[in-house]
Amino acid sequence: MKDVTHALPQVILEHIQAHNTPDAKAFAATFASDALLNDASREWFGVDAISKWAEKEIFGDNIRVELVSAYENQGTYIVHLKNDGDFDKTGLPDPVILTNYIRLAGDKITQLIVLLNKVNYPEQPEPGVR
Repeated sequence: MKDVTHALPQVILEHIQAHNTPDAKAFAATFASDALLNDASREWFGVDAISKWAEKEIFGDNIRVELVSAYENQGTYIVHLKNDGDFDKTGLPDPVILTNYIRLAGDKITQLIVLLNKVNYPEQPEPGVR
């Protein structure tokens, strides 16, 4: 894996910025029209469905993210984001660091999978995990 923490594609930087602005229109603009988003084993297809999800899950909960680290592995960007906001944090680690697996086509996100992994960064991963 290649460390791209300081060299992320522009669309991923815009995606992060849209969380923090907050800007729902800019957020939607980072996705391809037929994109797939999977958040905690729930799926949304297409930018319209993703926008509705984001209205509640991102902007409704005032989610702000901070880049922790990012890697590129065979065309997939693995982006670790520290998340904070007005969501229920019961039973979650502190800080809440979610792994975002991002696939791109040109300058659009075609796939985003968001997971709370058992091994969180920036802590040292278990041997063989990374």
